[in-house]
Amino acid sequence: MKKPTWVIDKERAKRAAAAETVWLFGLHAVRDALMNPARERLRLLVTKNAADKLADAIAASGMQPEIQDARKFGAPLAADSVHQGAALEVKPLDWGRFDDVCATGAGAPVVVLLDRVTDPHNVGAILRSAEVFGARAVIAPRHHSAPETGALAKTASGALERQPYLRVTNLAEAMETLKRMGFVLLGLDGEAGTTLAQGLAGAGTRPIGLVLGAEGPGLREKTRETCDALVRIPFGGAFGSLNVSNAAAVSLYAATAGR
Repeated sequence: MKKPTWVIDKERAKRAAAAETVWLFGLHAVRDALMNPARERLRLLVTKNAADKLADAIAASGMQPEIQDARKFGAPLAADSVHQGAALEVKPLDWGRFDDVCATGAGAPVVVLLDRVTDPHNVGAILRSAEVFGARAVIAPRHHSAPETGALAKTASGALERQPYLRVTNLAEAMETLKRMGFVLLGLDGEAGTTLAQGLAGAGTRPIGLVLGAEGPGLREKTRETCDALVRIPFGGAFGSLNVSNAAAVSLYAATAGR
């Protein structure tokens, strides 16, 4: 009996995910990945200088590095990648079930949801802020968002190894799941009548989901409709727009300080 098309597509996607690897680069990102016992590591390419700087982490990882000529570095990286003589091929991290991480994971009962934020530098900075302020997870759709890449890991400055980054099939469905779990979802919108502080006060002690959209388009209509409230970060002066990573940092501070 012939398999339905949707079954074939699902199996193909599963095989592709199993085969997916990521090249991390830069001394900091590579060191943190080498020290992360949850990270499945495949190949380590380093120059002699980088190997000396990473000696302790390499020894702890048990990996056998491949020493590279600094002038002919062999990792398949973009030409503008600042690799500092170190690159590590890894499997993407598996953080476990969405429900488990959001309901009982480590950190404050606060999550960040990203609606089509595709710039890896922005997402890396958001992961770093999420770790600093103790958020439980950063959540983004599997498509139309920044995947786990070397550029993202380098900007995250190690946070990618410690801060859950959950990629979901459908953002609106994930939001509905969070609402059933008791989360209050606050969408950041510069035109909203309610301030972030007012939205947080209205949520009381319930867990918080901070929902941020891409710069320019902002939140999609479906995402806006699924939020419990739209809130804005008050600003002074004529220019009232923050970069999405800065808005995430301000919102995380507000959502975690004193709650």
